[in-house]
Amino acid sequence: MLALIAGTGVLPDAVVDALPDSPLVCAMEGFEPENLTADVVFRLEQLGSFLADLKARGVTQICMAGAVQRPKVDPARIDAATMPLVPIIQKAMMSGDDGALRAVIGIFEDAGLAVKAAHEIAPDLLPPLGCLTETHPSEADLADADRAAGILRAMGSADIGQACAVSKGQALAVESIFGTAWMLQSLTQRPDAGGGVLFKGPKPDQDRRVDLPAIGPETVTDAVAAGLTGIVIEKGGVMVLRRDHVIAECNRLGLFLYVRERAV
Repeated sequence: MLALIAGTGVLPDAVVDALPDSPLVCAMEGFEPENLTADVVFRLEQLGSFLADLKARGVTQICMAGAVQRPKVDPARIDAATMPLVPIIQKAMMSGDDGALRAVIGIFEDAGLAVKAAHEIAPDLLPPLGCLTETHPSEADLADADRAAGILRAMGSADIGQACAVSKGQALAVESIFGTAWMLQSLTQRPDAGGGVLFKGPKPDQDRRVDLPAIGPETVTDAVAAGLTGIVIEKGGVMVLRRDHVIAECNRLGLFLYVRERAV
């Protein structure tokens, strides 16, 4: 049996829509999905009890999909089943995003639950190589993508972000803890004439079972508002949510969407 640990955003919906059978939908309190009704809502302070409940229900696999921020922990609400996990949780809360996710994966695996990637159970979320749109990138755009890939590798090594915008070889903006949408919003007041590409890709050595970057229709709208000419993503490393809608929006707005090989 599969349990979907759902966060906010459209990714949980895309995963559920791709599955032949409905999973057990679970959510952390305060970060419930917008369009799905959670069968189980849990708090981090009762994680141990939540794991026991999953096993009692016959759950053998979990998939984490959607955005979840680090919650505030109330020590008074930590139950007995969660007490042995407290040192791991504390370390995770003090780590960067990648380190925290690895710790969470370890907790689920130690409980005997297999952690599955969203794109593993819904493979259509990963698009094929090449240009998916009517508009194609120019040589200058591809050069900016190369430059962006190098920037992203440096960012990823520091566990900073999974996206950046580059124009004429210069970094316009890099993703921070506030996400891609916030980064693109910061470019709506850019003082130049526009242009450039949005590049997204996973961090080096990232565990791709969780937090794989994604784009959706809103990303296209935000990229246009930021004055960019296209989006470049890494093959096998970025999910496209509602792909048909994304491609249609790109075509309508004259934006390109290009899937490139993973940089070595």
